[in-house]
Amino acid sequence: MARQIYLSALHKSSGKTSVAIGICAALAQQGLRVQPFKKGPDYIDPGWLTLASGRPCHNLDFHTMEASEIVQTLVQHGSNAEFCLLEGTKGLHDGVDPQGADSNAALAGLIGAPVVLVVDCRGMSRGIAPLLLGQAAFEPGLRISGVILNRVGGARHEAKLRAAIEGYTDIPVLGALADSPSMHIEDPYLGLVPADEQAGARAVVQALAARIGEGIDLAALRQAGAALPSAPSFPNTAVRPANRGRRVRIAVARDRAFNFYYPGDLQALEAAGAELVFFDAIHDRRLPAADGIFIGGGFPERHAAALEANTELREAVRRAAGAGTPIYAECGGLIYLARTVRGPEGTHTMAGVLPVDVVMEPRPQGRGYVRLAPTGDAPWSPVDSGVREIPAHEFHYSRLLQPVPKLSCAYRMLRGEGIGNGWDGIVAGNTVASYAHLRHTRATPWATKFVDFVTTVIAGAYPSLRAERSNLLDGLTSK
Repeated sequence: MARQIYLSALHKSSGKTSVAIGICAALAQQGLRVQPFKKGPDYIDPGWLTLASGRPCHNLDFHTMEASEIVQTLVQHGSNAEFCLLEGTKGLHDGVDPQGADSNAALAGLIGAPVVLVVDCRGMSRGIAPLLLGQAAFEPGLRISGVILNRVGGARHEAKLRAAIEGYTDIPVLGALADSPSMHIEDPYLGLVPADEQAGARAVVQALAARIGEGIDLAALRQAGAALPSAPSFPNTAVRPANRGRRVRIAVARDRAFNFYYPGDLQALEAAGAELVFFDAIHDRRLPAADGIFIGGGFPERHAAALEANTELREAVRRAAGAGTPIYAECGGLIYLARTVRGPEGTHTMAGVLPVDVVMEPRPQGRGYVRLAPTGDAPWSPVDSGVREIPAHEFHYSRLLQPVPKLSCAYRMLRGEGIGNGWDGIVAGNTVASYAHLRHTRATPWATKFVDFVTTVIAGAYPSLRAERSNLLDGLTSK
């Protein structure tokens, strides 16, 4: 049976992610089936954990998921592994709720996972003991089964830390890691790792695994874990909705510019009846033959010149949108569908599906959890009729260059920034593009709803567009 640990820290920037990546890689190199999970709405850390473990990392998030759904997701993806590592965010007791209902400690308690703390030990000696005692006692029932000493200054420093912990607490020290450049992931590597850039990223992962293997007792770490909880008795309709026997083709942009996708969302699209066909917006000159298009988030601003240079694909996307092809885009996808994007290196032409221009700013223009209220102006809704709030998240450094024009919008912002002035989700024909990232869950079954809409379109709900669209796509995809 799989064992699980919850890897947390005292505060943000403790080196926890590098440790998590190294642990996953080191255990996978031993031949173990390692399943990673990440708390919260994150694409970047899960990309590294996926690369390190060889298995898709899944997110566990109180904001978008019910408690039972979190447990179901953990069991579904972890039950056929030998070791599950759940990486937290920020500090052990941090969260949005001041009462701690969505903290790392709360999530560890929900799934019954013992906590292993990664502690940034710089400038610390005997004081580590009261810190650990306070962390352990703050939340009743919390179990801290080990500590990893990170950024240790040397053998003498490590000895002082171990003496304090062993003298005042009963928390085992599972290992110690020196403060070394090899334990840091530099900025050029941040982000999900596309296939054509994995060589450099794999070297980073291997270096982390080597350091972890030298500094951490991996056998003791595994022993510190606990068994997974029992699965809830109900079916997991959120991640694997019933396949209704239909098949549509959805083209998904997946490359260096666009790679922010939840594995569960892609699975949900397939389970709802979609065949996913992937394309590279930088290199592919033609769209694959498809009934709908999904362009997720990523870093199009870093590749704006290359995206602009691919005139054929930009024109193909623009013409497909004009022919009524359903398109759903999030954040980076919104930037690509705009007329232009302006950044430090100048202004670049994008697909021109949306009547807006985008500018990159040095500071985030929207970040964190958001809540959306459907306006009814979109051609499809990610939720059932009558649902008034949609939980989602945003993180973007871009904004619309002009004041928000009078556009049809899918959402009114109850919390968050969106495109500005309290709106998000630009609607243009059958295209919906938002800064908000949705998550397919029981409460927000957006993947099923999108497939439903695509099915309706190709079934002839828009007969005036159907013949034109068919002829156009034949031309766009011909060799």
